Amino acid sequence: MRYASYFIPTHKEVPSDAEIISHQLMVRAGMIRKLTSGTYTYLPAGLRAIRKVEAIIREEMNRAGAIELLMPAVQPAELWQESGRWEHYGRELLRFRDRHDREVCFGPTHEEVITDLVRREIHSYKQMPVNLYQIQTKFRDEIRPRFGLMRAREFIMKDAYSFDVDEEGANRSYEAMYEAYSRIFQRCGLRFRAVEADTGTIGGRYSHEFMVLAETGEDQIVNCTACAYAANLERAEVRCEETGPVSETDRLLPVATVETPGVRSVEDVAAFLSVSPEQVVKTLILTVDDRPVAVLIRGDHDLNEAKVRNLLGAEAVELASEAVVEETTGAPMGFAGPVGLGIPVVADHAIKGMGNFVTGANQKDRHQIHVNLNRDFHVDKFGDLRVVTPGDPCPRCGAPIEFKRGIEVGHIFKLGTKYSRAMNAVFLNREGKEAPIIMGCYGIGVGRTVAAAIEQNHDADGIIFPIPIAPFEATILPLQMHDEKVMEAAEAVYAELIDRGVDVLLDDRDERAGVKFNDADLLGIPIRITLGAKGLKSGRAEIKMRPEPDSLFVPLDTAASFVKDKVKTLYDSIK
Repeated sequence: MRYASYFIPTHKEVPSDAEIISHQLMVRAGMIRKLTSGTYTYLPAGLRAIRKVEAIIREEMNRAGAIELLMPAVQPAELWQESGRWEHYGRELLRFRDRHDREVCFGPTHEEVITDLVRREIHSYKQMPVNLYQIQTKFRDEIRPRFGLMRAREFIMKDAYSFDVDEEGANRSYEAMYEAYSRIFQRCGLRFRAVEADTGTIGGRYSHEFMVLAETGEDQIVNCTACAYAANLERAEVRCEETGPVSETDRLLPVATVETPGVRSVEDVAAFLSVSPEQVVKTLILTVDDRPVAVLIRGDHDLNEAKVRNLLGAEAVELASEAVVEETTGAPMGFAGPVGLGIPVVADHAIKGMGNFVTGANQKDRHQIHVNLNRDFHVDKFGDLRVVTPGDPCPRCGAPIEFKRGIEVGHIFKLGTKYSRAMNAVFLNREGKEAPIIMGCYGIGVGRTVAAAIEQNHDADGIIFPIPIAPFEATILPLQMHDEKVMEAAEAVYAELIDRGVDVLLDDRDERAGVKFNDADLLGIPIRITLGAKGLKSGRAEIKMRPEPDSLFVPLDTAASFVKDKVKTLYDSIK
């Protein structure tokens, strides 16, 4: 490829609306351009990197036995209503009407479409297992799209769906995808970790996120310093210490209601009543599938809504509105308590070991002190409902845990029969009986993977691409464009590298040397070959590896073979 006839519009200035480094560098390197909020045009250099990620994905998916197809982007509302997700998915689902006034959506994911296809075509256990995948544009109407390709509304995604006759087969399919994903991200040259994750709006019973490790990552990862346990913050378990309720012999004090004018937050209540936040129990009113539920957690802990959803088997969980809180408790927000509530009450395990604690009184400007479990109120269900903290031990082995930051690039799910039961995707088993198909689904954000690679690999001068996903493996920089010998040498090395199968960019622009060096570094091209009149007099070419500070000088007649060997070495280093 020749730079002068290609399209790489680089910029020196950092775009004002770009908050993170991958967004800044992809715009500056001429890889993407914003059309409107959360939607981008992929420019040639950016598209080359994306296509290289797609090629790796295809190779590994095919190797794992998956079969590629392509499904429609626009989906009828009837399928989503059949699965039950039309209302529960939320406003991220872009809904509209076609010319016949039929409700449709632009697919953010394709569980309904693939289930509909399979229920029409697969009827016997003999037709499974099967795994079908696609690479396609999706749309999620994010309320606040940001970070460039990291959280865009329109994006490229690889999604796959497995279909099995039983749990044993579904587990094999899941493990095959787990291994395929590990190979994909390893081949992309990324440092990553597979962590246990919540299933969210996709549903199912079990999932793993594949996280690229980066200090700028928006997700917290919790992992054990001693064993293999790792999870995202939403999924991370809290080790349940076996503590029962406070007994009568522990001197339970009589409950009392006290005035707390204008005091709402845990910190203010604790200070006003001269207690620690650990002695306060927060009563949070949540709307769980459109009904109010009270959730109790210790004052110094934070609620994990995903854990509440999982504990109650709910579709949607959110903090109740102020109107619902007042209707349910008889008091404004900040004064709810469990005593006398006429709604279901669930509590975090930590509440079991507490006694004589402080709660809201369900009256404005009042709290209750010396409240005790079982004597003053009852809990319908206990569970792990809080966010893990750095001081918590590993839930598996008890060793210390540590927090890291990561960027989600892939997510795999065990769906079970969530969609097949709802949409009647059944088959005849070996006994001739009808049974629901066992499903799994597996997604990779393609553009997000490129952005995550940049977040993990950059310096003050620009991108440092891992060679498998770099737009070009090498670039040739002739410094004196009007020197015939320099251009002859550049053309000869360029032709030989192409013959040797190297993906090379010849910078044949009539620009200053500094401009060419800066653009090569900005684009993150792994190998730079500089040819100048001074070097040619001694028969040498200058070779510089992008992340290394110093250059190498090699004989001009061996420069192409040297670069080819370096390319092979870089690929071998990440296998």
